[in-house]
Amino acid sequence: MMSDNKNLSSTERIKMNSDGLRGTIEESLANEITGNINEDDHTVVRFHGMYMQDDRDRRDERAAKKLERLYSFMIRLRLPGGFMKPEQWVALHHIAGENSTGVIKITTRQTIQLHGILKSRIKPTLKAFNEADLTTLATCGDINRNVLGVANPAQTPLHEEIYTYAKEISDLLLPKTRGYYEIWLDEKKMTDRKLEEDPLYQNRYMPRKFKIAIAVPPNNDVDVLTNDIALIAIIEKGKLKGFNIAIGGGLSTTHGNPSHYARLASVIGFTKSKEKVLKAVYEILTIQRDYGDRSDRKLARLKYTVDRLGLDWWREELEKRCGFKLEDAKPFTFNERKDIYGWAKSSDGNWHYTLFVENGRVLDDEKVAMKSALLEAAQTGKVNIRFTCNQNVIISDVAERDKKQINEILERYGVIKHTDSASALRINSMACVALNTCALALAEAQRYLPSLISKIEPLLEKHGLEKDEIILRMTGCPNGCGRSYASEIGFVGTSLGKYNMHLGGDRYGLRLNKIYKENLGESEILSELDSLFGAFKAEGAKDETFGDFTYRKYIVPKYALA
Repeated sequence: MMSDNKNLSSTERIKMNSDGLRGTIEESLANEITGNINEDDHTVVRFHGMYMQDDRDRRDERAAKKLERLYSFMIRLRLPGGFMKPEQWVALHHIAGENSTGVIKITTRQTIQLHGILKSRIKPTLKAFNEADLTTLATCGDINRNVLGVANPAQTPLHEEIYTYAKEISDLLLPKTRGYYEIWLDEKKMTDRKLEEDPLYQNRYMPRKFKIAIAVPPNNDVDVLTNDIALIAIIEKGKLKGFNIAIGGGLSTTHGNPSHYARLASVIGFTKSKEKVLKAVYEILTIQRDYGDRSDRKLARLKYTVDRLGLDWWREELEKRCGFKLEDAKPFTFNERKDIYGWAKSSDGNWHYTLFVENGRVLDDEKVAMKSALLEAAQTGKVNIRFTCNQNVIISDVAERDKKQINEILERYGVIKHTDSASALRINSMACVALNTCALALAEAQRYLPSLISKIEPLLEKHGLEKDEIILRMTGCPNGCGRSYASEIGFVGTSLGKYNMHLGGDRYGLRLNKIYKENLGESEILSELDSLFGAFKAEGAKDETFGDFTYRKYIVPKYALA
């Protein structure tokens, strides 16, 4: 059933009455009495690439002093395919130091976000980004977010060809409003709103956020099936033939609510030319725009529209809107889902170095001066900076003659030692931001996971599993930003110090995990893992992964009886 304007959620009404995503943002910015903004503007500013947050560590202290919460903003860049020029990284480094906490955070969507930006510093920050040819437009909110692509397009000429799709899809799905440019960049105000009419988003935008990723088998490094639209490149005899199109991925859930669930995207067909791929992507958004649930935001993602209307209906409606038939899906295989660390030579003869960034936090600490290393490398002008969907950095496009110089920088600041010494478990782990800034967090994630891994590593060594590349992920709430449901071991926060333990996801991103035990504290987590690792070592079949073993031994029997 097509959505109508009855029983709209409050968010829908805010969007429709926002005057092209302008809202009352300028009025909010002018109010110097508070660090907060008008309530409706909390929704509107998301489309401009930011979230209002506060320091949850200091709530009680400030409340006791009768002070308002310490409000600030998280601001996120739009970087399709995760690419920055060296001069852009240098600019980012200084912007982060002047306007934010100073930590540069690589997200699970191949881009950058900064935290702790005060209201008075938002406009200077966005202007500085604009001067560096960077933007935050449409990185949050009910709109198409950052488009994920292969992290290192120089691997092969094919990867380079496929990489271009990310930028083209990103540009195709940008909103038409000039509100962002008027408010933040002082563009002359548009008097004729008809000039910015948006045939895709209209005045409603999407029912919820929308995510797209492009994968190149056999490496599923982008976790492609966790997205609303998954494009899977089909390569035959060294040539790109087209893409399988899958729809309906998404990981957010709600504790105790079975109607709100994680789902992997379902393949509905194959198409060839770039023109047809872009048309299909565009029309999938128009279908979701028209049929997505706009009354209950918990049921507004594409995955619920897919399950409500069915895959056959979706394929038929998509073909009708596109004006061409999809072909049947082509076979594909994923046999890895990871970043390849260290130095490697690209197909163009240049080199790239993939360095491990624990939970995506680029900073200088007692272990490694990563932020200083990346700044000095970028200041040479001899590298580009790329981001992976696993929150890591690739220093790319290094000419043979410059490799020694860049390697010396990485060694001097401890980056190579840091990367080489990280355990197999640690470099395959990931955590969301969670506390202290995320308003939805129920438990710690990125601040806690490193220390938990340090306690898990001896258990792996005890059972002779220290080289096993088990994928472990943690999120501070059930929304799944750290993709904990698509891991072999997933921890999902339920309250401070307590987590649901999920097991049975596969290593390649083709099967989600399931709850194994609920509300575990640290001692219980370590005890359970000790037992599980022992059983895996004793009973696991040859070449069986930990995820497949736990799925076979624990998850299938448990859920078969449920």
